Amino acid sequence: MKKFVLLFLFAIMANALFAQRFEGGIIGGLNASQVDGDTYSGYHKPGVALGGYVQTDISKTVFAGMELKLMQKGSRNIDSLAVDDEQIKYIMRLNYVDLPVYLGFRTSDRISLLVGMSSGYLISGKEFNDYGQLPVEDRHPFNSFDLQAFLGFRFQFTKRLFVDLRGAYSMLPIRERPGDVLWYWRSNQFNNMLSTTVLYRLDF
Repeated sequence: MKKFVLLFLFAIMANALFAQRFEGGIIGGLNASQVDGDTYSGYHKPGVALGGYVQTDISKTVFAGMELKLMQKGSRNIDSLAVDDEQIKYIMRLNYVDLPVYLGFRTSDRISLLVGMSSGYLISGKEFNDYGQLPVEDRHPFNSFDLQAFLGFRFQFTKRLFVDLRGAYSMLPIRERPGDVLWYWRSNQFNNMLSTTVLYRLDF
């Protein structure tokens, strides 16, 4: 799968640089995340999405692109207070550098459908409860590589301004469940994310 992503990325770059006109710009927005496999539900963990993109037209209705983004993901229990010494607060903070590659299909002059894959490298991963960061003996490492499939829509508002709405899900576990029973951990864990970003096109 990694080889497929790299080959697709190089194909896009070669096509953009040597065959057709390419465009690009900056990206900024917000993520709403949860982690499937913990004991909580709901997209309660907010995060930022920051980076840039480049893309090129393959035909009048199809385009291909890639992005490089800082993506904040994770999980959060919305209860924040301990009752009768019971630990209720739980926050998982994951910071990734993501490299999405995608195909876009224009369904109208202003709306496009996006499908793609995103490989991510974990910069940092921390967990917190009511008393701060989990103690060293309770920490379990996350996998450094994340691979997500995503589906989304892009809306064009002006010549330069676009808005993307996407849903993404990990194809591989971000962490395997250990043998011992943990109060915040049910099974292998997967990133599950909704993202809304604004793209501003720049001239090259």
